Amino acid sequence: MAARDGDGWIQCTCGYKHWGKHGAAGILLIRNSEILLQHRAPWVHNGDTWGIPGGARDSHESIVEAAIREAVEETGINPADLTPLTTFTDDHGGWSYSTVIAVASNKLAALELNDESHEVRWVALDDVQRLPLHPSFAKSWPALRLALADAIERAI
Repeated sequence: MAARDGDGWIQCTCGYKHWGKHGAAGILLIRNSEILLQHRAPWVHNGDTWGIPGGARDSHESIVEAAIREAVEETGINPADLTPLTTFTDDHGGWSYSTVIAVASNKLAALELNDESHEVRWVALDDVQRLPLHPSFAKSWPALRLALADAIERAI
């Protein structure tokens, strides 16, 4: 079991190249009708866009483990300050991106920890589409917003 065996490009059956030999995972954190977004540095793939913290999943990780690990690496969050609710998967055939939808406590703090990020920011749900979004996140956002609303309703 290699510690970091997920890094690398793979081509899905849709014909696109994606990062993550075993798929990828990210975390959509919600708190007080805002979500945490990351402004990606210009040098990364699809740079200078906004999305959620995430990245390549390693072969031995669950979706939740990978999403939380990536968020800790990129934003320094404390996993004890979040509660996972559900997972949304965008399956491309041979590769998938799974988003863990989680509620963040008021104690959760996040910041940009490395050169992959310009900024992390809490963004109101109605303002998300006003930002230049990562293309895959932009495509998934309508379905993610519905999944988010459904997850919160079930959690209440």
